[in-house]
Amino acid sequence: AHDLGHSPFGHAGEWALDAALRPFGGFDHNVQTFRVVTRLEQRYALFDGLNLSVETLEGLAKHNGPLPTPSPAIADHPLAAAMQLALQPPLEAQISAIADDVAYCNHDMDDGLRAGFFTLADLRDLPVVGAVVREVETAHPAVDARRLIHETNRRLIDRMVADLVAETERRLAETRPRSVQDVREAGRPLAGFSAEMTTAVGKLRHFLHARMYRHYKVNRMARKAQRLVTELVGALLHAPDCLPDRWQQRAGAPGSAATADAVRDYVAGMTDRYAVDEHDRLFKLAGFRS
Repeated sequence: AHDLGHSPFGHAGEWALDAALRPFGGFDHNVQTFRVVTRLEQRYALFDGLNLSVETLEGLAKHNGPLPTPSPAIADHPLAAAMQLALQPPLEAQISAIADDVAYCNHDMDDGLRAGFFTLADLRDLPVVGAVVREVETAHPAVDARRLIHETNRRLIDRMVADLVAETERRLAETRPRSVQDVREAGRPLAGFSAEMTTAVGKLRHFLHARMYRHYKVNRMARKAQRLVTELVGALLHAPDCLPDRWQQRAGAPGSAATADAVRDYVAGMTDRYAVDEHDRLFKLAGFRS
């Protein structure tokens, strides 16, 4: 559920949406997730949002850790005090955040290998990852590259999960929390990787940034996505009469804070394909031909 607030085109879309709406508070996908489940979903007759427990809301709000200076969208919620935003997240939320790291690192590594940005051989010098690559290549010398990639990803995920479980058990045994409140007041996350795995994950991220995220082909696509989102926001912010009826009802004058809120929620809820199609509907001139 913590991904419900993601904008189209991943991080590139989020950066563009944040920049375009900076005069109105910007954009943060975690805050947007909180808005989705507390305001934007309208499934009940008597209140906006979903009927979620305070613990679930707390986990969503603190997905990236304690919030000593929360966004107004979170700070102004009636349950903000009960969520104790400046303290550590519940254990389930901590595990969810680490699961994100496991998923993203391995998914992106798999994408980079399949796209040809790097090879398994390029990963051999990385801590932990390199050991897994060498282990797989030694165990399966005659297997084709596609299967080796699958096997490497599978074993690396196993290694990361095993490390997470072992380190979390160690911290729990050391801290001995008796309640959710003990977890909140622990002063540090109780779920996490060991120091060795933390270093390995950091090295892998650095490698992926250098070899894939900053690759010119990726940069070109990111630039296109940012331009599209920026143009969408600009057009709708200054011409709210071009918004669909449902969103026009929430908008105010062109360039106003009310219109910015409506545009933020409208654009953030788009899929990649819908964003492209909406951009075409607003900017493509082919429809004027008789």
